[in-house]
Amino acid sequence: MMKRCVCILATVVVVASVVAWAAPDLRSGNSVGSHTAPPQIVQPVDDTRLVTLAGNTHPMARAEFDGGPVPDGLLLDHLLLQLKRSPERERALVDLIDDLHNPRSAKFHRWLTAREFGERFGPAAEDISTVSNWLESHGLHVNLVYPSGMAMDVTATAGQIRDAFHTEIHYYDVRGERHIANASDPQIPAALQPVVAGFAALHDFRPRNHMRRHFSFPYEGFEFYELGPQDFATIYNLNPLWNGLNPIRGAGQTIVVLEDSDMNAADWTTFRSAFGLSSYAGTFTEIHPNPESGPANCFDPGTNDDESEAALDAEWSGAVAPDASIELASCRDTKTTFADLIAGHNLLNNSSPPPIMSDSYGGCEASYGTTGNAAYEKLWQQAVAEGTSVFVAAGDEGAAECDAGLHFATHGIAVDGTASTPYDVAVGGTDFIDYVDGTTSEYWTKTNGYGYESALSYVPEMTYNDSCASSILFTFEGYSSGGAFCNSQAGQSDLYVAAGSGGPSTVYDRPSWQVGVYGINPSSRRDLPDVSLFAGDGFYTHAYVYCMSDTSEGGLPCDYQNPKDSYYNSAGGTSFSSPAFAGIQALVDQKTGSRQGNPNYVLYSMAEAEYGTTSDPNLGNLSACNTSNGKTIGATCVFYDITTGDNDVPCKGDDDCYTVSGETYGVLSTSITKLEVAYPSAGGWDFATGLGSVNIANLVDAWSSNSGW
Repeated sequence: MMKRCVCILATVVVVASVVAWAAPDLRSGNSVGSHTAPPQIVQPVDDTRLVTLAGNTHPMARAEFDGGPVPDGLLLDHLLLQLKRSPERERALVDLIDDLHNPRSAKFHRWLTAREFGERFGPAAEDISTVSNWLESHGLHVNLVYPSGMAMDVTATAGQIRDAFHTEIHYYDVRGERHIANASDPQIPAALQPVVAGFAALHDFRPRNHMRRHFSFPYEGFEFYELGPQDFATIYNLNPLWNGLNPIRGAGQTIVVLEDSDMNAADWTTFRSAFGLSSYAGTFTEIHPNPESGPANCFDPGTNDDESEAALDAEWSGAVAPDASIELASCRDTKTTFADLIAGHNLLNNSSPPPIMSDSYGGCEASYGTTGNAAYEKLWQQAVAEGTSVFVAAGDEGAAECDAGLHFATHGIAVDGTASTPYDVAVGGTDFIDYVDGTTSEYWTKTNGYGYESALSYVPEMTYNDSCASSILFTFEGYSSGGAFCNSQAGQSDLYVAAGSGGPSTVYDRPSWQVGVYGINPSSRRDLPDVSLFAGDGFYTHAYVYCMSDTSEGGLPCDYQNPKDSYYNSAGGTSFSSPAFAGIQALVDQKTGSRQGNPNYVLYSMAEAEYGTTSDPNLGNLSACNTSNGKTIGATCVFYDITTGDNDVPCKGDDDCYTVSGETYGVLSTSITKLEVAYPSAGGWDFATGLGSVNIANLVDAWSSNSGW
């Protein structure tokens, strides 16, 4: 029986002290926004006629955690105020984005600039000026209105927020950490409601990274076949692209990874040297992107407890596209605004937005609230209108994203709010099944080659799931069900919410491109994930290797000939699969010679061609491309169909939790009266792994040969 203990990174939040700030310098925003849009603010702004911005109180801002109000003078710097466009303009933008990705449209790939985006789809310039003047009249300072016209950078004190938005900021003590958050939903004058969505956050319950540290049982006496770049290239068929007559390795492409920590640049060099990547032309740059005009709001965060995340994102995006330029865009979190929103806005509102971005941080939709979700939706929406491809880690909590880091789920089915928008590629996770099947020797050698590679071929995959509810695990351990295993003494060591995330969004309707593919859920919701890649964290003897040597943040020397260093410089989670897929996109962009915007339009189209539709399945490809074929999997497959395992997790309570009478723990289920596992893998698309993983060479070749792409 396998004994394990999960070690998960915890986010420590410190509330900064109050500091003095300069007197307001009014920025009316008259030059920003649309000069053709009709104003939506048509009534006088009356502070006695209020409406509530519902759904904007964090779930943890509860009475039992309340530590009382913060001082009125507490400075809340660089708040992000999200604005809205009219419903008519929203529909026009959605239609345009479809046209931008339709090769039969005259608008195909005619990407917008940030200024064009603001002029065509931002609020009216008069409305932005009205909102700015109202904020300033309450003492808030408008630092910046972004060229998109959809967001303002605002600074205020807690007292000014109470005065203008009629909500108090309180302390909250949750799980041993002190936070700040608004105690109730904000209110604004009714006249402003057509334009003002609210603040992306008035709290410091920050998104977390989706990295999972290697399991902590001793490495001595265990055989681990950890994944290095050369192994990844063998398994996912990168070598034909890297080594062809006209190599496709990401030359001329830039990938930006969004972070809230710096990293040691020497770790990038060490990683590439150790794994045979030094001869390639890729570069690494650390940037702190600020607006091209207006005051700075992205400040160097230095290194912190997210340094490992920063390192793996930079290293693994470049490991897949070794000739690409990798930019680590890091900002310091403010008291309420997370770094990825600051960096993302600054990059996308500058004159040269990046072609590819990866974000490995997230939180469940409920924790973001109405405006927090809108902030990510509108940011990624702007990205794809500008031709930027956005990849987001789908998460590591199965279908229980609101219960990250816990032993069991209590909040029911939930997905990641950073990843669930219709404008990003949500990247899920798989694991290798050779250990379970007893076939490791068929797929891995015991002797490392140049670059430490030991993979022999494609390795069969299953859904990434480390929890006791996993059908793979409870069967391996000799139990008949996840409930039986989770409630056994043996299963207690695996009582964790730990699996590749997927499920239906509660916020977004189904986008136009998420239709047709065999297996697609018949609901009307945006479903996650879209695609998956390996994300194992060592539970089944495989994990990614990376380099983070900063001992002050828990790093070790990256000496891969030392088994201890190699073991503890390995990890997993969808934090790896997202930047890796961003690297794949750099290969696509190089081969096609252009940026691609939202890749899901092409990914789902190619998947329909391979898998067929629910009414007309391609049974031959569904069989040939099934991951269970292992090394004999079809040579022409673009997608590898993951049909083994599930992303189910243990749970307690009545929210989407099926529990057998007399048992303490249940398993996540779409029914509480009978077991409907949330969620099993299946043929074609499924909630566990989306469209599956990919044969990269076939994907790139199919993309570039498809007429119009």
